[in-house]
Order: sequence, then structure tokens, then C-alpha cells
Amino acid sequence: MDDAASHLGISKKTIYEFFSDKEDLVKQVLLFEYEKRCGSLNNIHQMQFNAIEELFEVYKMINTMLRDYNSSMEYDIRKFYPKLFLKIREIRRQQMFESVFYNLNKGKTEGLYREELNSEIIAKLHVFRTENLFDTDMFTQEELSSITMFHEIFIYHIQGILSSQGRVFFENNFDKFKSTLE
Repeated sequence: MDDAASHLGISKKTIYEFFSDKEDLVKQVLLFEYEKRCGSLNNIHQMQFNAIEELFEVYKMINTMLRDYNSSMEYDIRKFYPKLFLKIREIRRQQMFESVFYNLNKGKTEGLYREELNSEIIAKLHVFRTENLFDTDMFTQEELSSITMFHEIFIYHIQGILSSQGRVFFENNFDKFKSTLE
């Protein structure tokens, strides 16, 4: 709290006028970051993209977030605030599931994704896979935020969900999608 007060140029007393304790401060910062992400997702959903374009925009947003990801901060939160960590993880997990589930159903309705795919199972698998990227030392931070990793994860996911109509759209537009990352 001393460091935060010093950095902000205010007294600790002033901080405690807004936050009950250090855990409350950490919680509010994490919730603020979560709300920012939700706002970005909502903006993407409102852009009138088709499901493939929307998925690509979400992946771009996630790739940017991965570049800013701080594993030591997450480790510290998990260690010093385990209940808060679990609560934030559950909120993030639910939001990710709902976003993927929404996109899958939208793509099925548009004829771009396979009609027979089980949206609930695919959304859960996607969330599971995404969460577990961070819980392993198999990839470095640089690998996780690389264009190559992004490309492979995106291709891996989308190739499994595209209908024949979606595959044509994707193949005709992939270079345009890819060029916005570079």
C-alpha cells in the first residue's frame, strides 16, 4: 500500500477511503480489467461481423492480451489471494464460455459452421484448452504471444467447426485476416 500511495502521490489514508484493504484494492483492479475486456468483446459483437470475422477479431484481442499477460502477477494473486483468484477465474471462464458458445451458434445459424456440432461441448473444450495454456511450462511467454502460435490455435479451432460454405469464405478471406496481425 505504501508503494501504491507513493506511486499515485497520495497518502495511504486516501487509498483506504476508497478501498477497505489491500485485497479489496486488488479485487477492484482485477474487476476493472475484466470489465474492460467485456467492453471490448461487446464492441466486437456489435460490429455486425459474420461469425468467422467475429471469431478472428476476438482472437486478435486475445493475442494482444497474451502479449500483456504477466504470469508472475497471476502467480502472486493465486498465492496471496486464493479465494479471489478462484472467483476471478470463474468469472473469466464463464464469460469466455458464453462468448464462444454465442459465436458457435451464430456461425451455425449463418451456415458458416457445421450444423451438427455440439456448441456446449466445443465451447467447454475451447475454454479448457485456453486455460491450460497458462498452467503449463510447455510454452514460453514469447511462444504464447507469437503470431505463429496465434495462427496455429486459430486454424486448429476453426478448421474443426467450419461448414463447406464457411470453409470457402475462410479460404477466400484468410490472407486479409492474417495481414491485419502483421
